Amino acid sequence: MPTPFHIAIQVRNIDEAREFYGTKLGLPEGRSDTNWIDFDMFGHQVVTHLNPNLGPDGKVPSHCNPVDSHAVPVPHFGVVLTIPEWEKLAERCRSFVDEFIIEPYVRFKGEPGEQYTMFFEDPSGNALEFKSFADIEGQLFAT
Repeated sequence: MPTPFHIAIQVRNIDEAREFYGTKLGLPEGRSDTNWIDFDMFGHQVVTHLNPNLGPDGKVPSHCNPVDSHAVPVPHFGVVLTIPEWEKLAERCRSFVDEFIIEPYVRFKGEPGEQYTMFFEDPSGNALEFKSFADIEGQLFAT
C-alpha cells in the first residue's frame, strides 16, 4: 500500500478554509491552531496555512497549460479515487462549487490513461483536481 502524501497550502482565511475543506468537502479535521488546520483528504494530510498577504485578489497565483483541449491550472493537487468515490464526490461538489475550472468529465476517452476528472478552486485560489480510472494500477501511468 502506498504511503500517504503531505501537502501544505496557503489560505487567506482559516475559518473560510475550515468551511470549505471541512464542511463542504467533508474532510475530517485533525490538529489545528489559529494559523493552520490539518485535514484528512482520503487518507492524505492536507494542511492549510494562513497567509493574509495573498495578492490583491486574496488568491494564490496560478498558470494554465493545455491538456485534452482544456486549460489545466498549475499548480494543482488532489487525489485519485475509485470511480464510485469520484462520482459521489462530483455529486457533492456540484452542490457547492459555483464555477468548475473543468467540469466533471471523462478525459482521454478510449485512449490509454482514460480518466474521470474535475478541477475547481478553493476560496483562496488553490486548484484541486480529483480523478479516477477504471483500472487505477494499470492506467495511472499509462502512456
